[in-house]
Amino acid sequence: SRRGGWSHPKGVCMRHYEIILLIHPDQSEQVPAMLERYKGMITAGGGKVHRVEDWGRRQLAYLINKLAKAHYLCVNIEADQAVMAELEHAFKFNDAVLRHLTVQKKKAETGPSSMMKTVEREEA
Repeated sequence: SRRGGWSHPKGVCMRHYEIILLIHPDQSEQVPAMLERYKGMITAGGGKVHRVEDWGRRQLAYLINKLAKAHYLCVNIEADQAVMAELEHAFKFNDAVLRHLTVQKKKAETGPSSMMKTVEREEA
């Protein structure tokens, strides 16, 4: 098995990733359907979804496409290269996704992120 992930029965290297998505604020109502579609792609490819956080609409540090706010999502998954390529392709061709960032992680993140704790504090 290669370093950085555990080996799958088929010899496919599964790795942990954290994906941050910035969704167009006018598309907020589409977020649940979008998440279901992406989760479906991950599980269909033999991957796992460990954590999904909806951080809601937040102020952007600078304007993106003349927008001051975006709907933030954070998804922690375990997937192979093929699934990741498929997801990246889906993000690129979805006009509602303003930006996306994928970071490789060492292990599955399941507890609330520091950002989610901030969101919960703001809502309280």
